[in-house]
Amino acid sequence: MNTRNNLALAAAAVALLAAAAYLWQTHVSPPAAVEAAPPPAIQVEGGRTLRIQPGAPQLSYLHIEAVAALPAPLIEALNARVAYDDNVTARVFAPAAGRILALPVQAGDAVAAGARLAVLDIPDYADLHKADAELRLRRAAFERARLLFEHDAIARKEVESAENELAAAGAESERAHARLRNLRPLAAQGGFALNSPLAGIVTERQANPGMEVRPDQDKPLFVVSDPSRLWVIAELPEKDLARVRVGQSVGIEVDAWPQKSFPGRVLAVGDVVDPQSRRVPVRCAVENPERLLKPEMFARVTLESEGRHLPRVPNKSIVTEGVNDFVFVEKEAGVIEKRQVRLSWRGHEASFVGEGLSAGERVVTTGALLLNAELSGN
Repeated sequence: MNTRNNLALAAAAVALLAAAAYLWQTHVSPPAAVEAAPPPAIQVEGGRTLRIQPGAPQLSYLHIEAVAALPAPLIEALNARVAYDDNVTARVFAPAAGRILALPVQAGDAVAAGARLAVLDIPDYADLHKADAELRLRRAAFERARLLFEHDAIARKEVESAENELAAAGAESERAHARLRNLRPLAAQGGFALNSPLAGIVTERQANPGMEVRPDQDKPLFVVSDPSRLWVIAELPEKDLARVRVGQSVGIEVDAWPQKSFPGRVLAVGDVVDPQSRRVPVRCAVENPERLLKPEMFARVTLESEGRHLPRVPNKSIVTEGVNDFVFVEKEAGVIEKRQVRLSWRGHEASFVGEGLSAGERVVTTGALLLNAELSGN
C-alpha cells in the first residue's frame, strides 16, 4: 500500500515539474519574431491619388505619355476619301486598237518620263502613213490649182475647193499623229512602244500579255502617279460653308493609323450643293512622303482653327462618370492623380481638353479603367 502511494506521489511530482518547466519557457523565453507585412502595391491617398510601388504588377498594364497641344477643330470631322492628285497622275489608254506583245513593268515599279510601259501591235498604224500621203497629195493639188488660177486657166472656186481639201487633209494628218503620239516604232520587236507621259510609280496595271486593247476602254491600261502627293475629298454640310476657306489647315485621320493625324490644307471648295445629301465637296491636299495613305481609303477631315491649340488625348484615356470626364495624370514617378477635365471637342479616336490639363503633362493613355477600379475599390 505504501509502495503504491509512493509511486503516485512520484508521478505527481514529475507532472508538476513538467508543467512548471513549460510555464517558465512560455513566460520567460522571448517570443518568436513576427515578419512585417509588405506594403500594398497601390496605395490610395486623399481619394484621388494613387501611389504605385516600384515593381508593382499593375505597372505593366499602364502606358503613360506626354500630351501635345494641337490646333483645335472647328466642327465635327467630315467623312472623306483619299484620291489621286490629278496634277501628278497619268491614266494611260491604248491610243489605237491592237494587241499587247510585251509588258516590261509591273504595278509598284518606278518609271521615268518616257519609260516604256508596253509593246503593242497596232495594225491601224498604217492610217498615219495614209493620212500623210493624202496631205502631200492635197498640197500638190492646191499648188497646181493656185498656179493655174494665176494664169487665168481655172476659176477661183476650184482654187478654193483645193484649199479646203488641203485643210481637211491637214486636220486628218494632225489627228492621226496626235492619236499615235505616245507610240514609237520598235524595229527589233516589230511593235510599237507605249510610253509613260510622266515620272512616277505604276500604281495600277490593267493589262496582260496578248490582251486586245482599244482606245475606248472603260479603264486605263496603266495609272502612273506620284503617291507622295494625294488629294482628300471631303463632304462639307451646307450649314458649315462659312467655316471653311481655301488654304485652311486640316487634320486627316484614317482607320489604318488611328493614332496619327496627317496635316493638309484646303485646295478648293465646290460651287454646287448636292441636292440629295445637301453637302459640298471640299478638295484637300496632303503630303504623303511615307506612303502610308492609299487612294480610295476612307478618311476623316477635321477643319482646324487658327491660333487656338488645345491638349489632345486619346479617348481610351478618358473615364466618364455621369456628366463628368476624368483623366489620370502622372504627378511624379509612381504617383498618379485622377483629375476632372472639360472636353472642348470629342472626336472619333481622340478628344481636345478645354480645361483641366496642360500640354506636356503626362497622361495614362492605357490602363485608365484599371486605375479607376482601384480607386473605386478603396
